[in-house]
Amino acid sequence: MRLLFFILTFILVVAAITSAKGADTNTTVSSTVVTDKAPPTANSPSVVVNNSDVCKTAAAGAIQTQILGISSGITITDENCERIKLSRSLYSMGMKVAAVSTLCADPRVWDAMYMAGTVCPYMGDIGDSARSKWEENPDMIPEGSQVFKKVEMVKQEENKTTGMTDGQKLLKFILAGMVMHSGIVAFVP
Repeated sequence: MRLLFFILTFILVVAAITSAKGADTNTTVSSTVVTDKAPPTANSPSVVVNNSDVCKTAAAGAIQTQILGISSGITITDENCERIKLSRSLYSMGMKVAAVSTLCADPRVWDAMYMAGTVCPYMGDIGDSARSKWEENPDMIPEGSQVFKKVEMVKQEENKTTGMTDGQKLLKFILAGMVMHSGIVAFVP
């Protein structure tokens, strides 16, 4: 019984000592000065964007070290959301071609319209005239269009099979016409 009492007393003393060591604080007390050594905390600003008519999202962050703390917050504009809202506004005002043109600034929409056979409007033209103008001005197609890249690759493959580009064919035609006009008999391959 006495042995059990000493063992329980020893366990209680050890538990009290270890729990006292676990309760360390950051406060130092000297004879006259109390110093708090806890570092200050960098708090991020609260950026709230909760209006459903605003095409923005918020992001905030903070970094804290022993010496320096920095925090910041920003808003990020969602361009696709803006494009959709602009298109809806134009459509509600009766400007259907302008609404479609606004959406066609997105390469995904441009590709979908091209594949559906309803090509995006080009400078007021619609239908087949718009298709031909898009093909004449490929630099105006929204950057990132996958369909137009494939169409261009097919055209380049066709040119490789014939061996001549359109410019070379035109030059050959002009030379043949000049030879025939001059009356010189020549064979142009």
